Amino acid sequence: MAFGQSSGASGPPASAKQVQYLQVLLAKAGYGTLREARHPLDLTQRQAAGKFTKAEASALIDRLVNGETFDPDAPGDNSVEADDKVAATRAALLKGIPAQLLADELLSRGWSVRPPA
Repeated sequence: MAFGQSSGASGPPASAKQVQYLQVLLAKAGYGTLREARHPLDLTQRQAAGKFTKAEASALIDRLVNGETFDPDAPGDNSVEADDKVAATRAALLKGIPAQLLADELLSRGWSVRPPA
């Protein structure tokens, strides 16, 4: 099943921070709005309007962060300024997450984690 072809919008809505981060990542990829990215990213009308579940937003963020290519003809913005904006947004998002939650996520991805000395 394609990304935008989910069986509906079941699940809690994405947070404002997730949607904001998606917009930063889309800008870095060369898209001005979610609507512009709708077809290249295979988004539904609901998603193109900025309505995501937490799971959908997380999946799309992962795809964009991992550099998945969607449309070879789409313009790209590889400027240092865009990279700095993405890094600043990531840092801001991480500051609000409890350390134990971050550690648990890293452990689930196979990392080893130890508390500071």
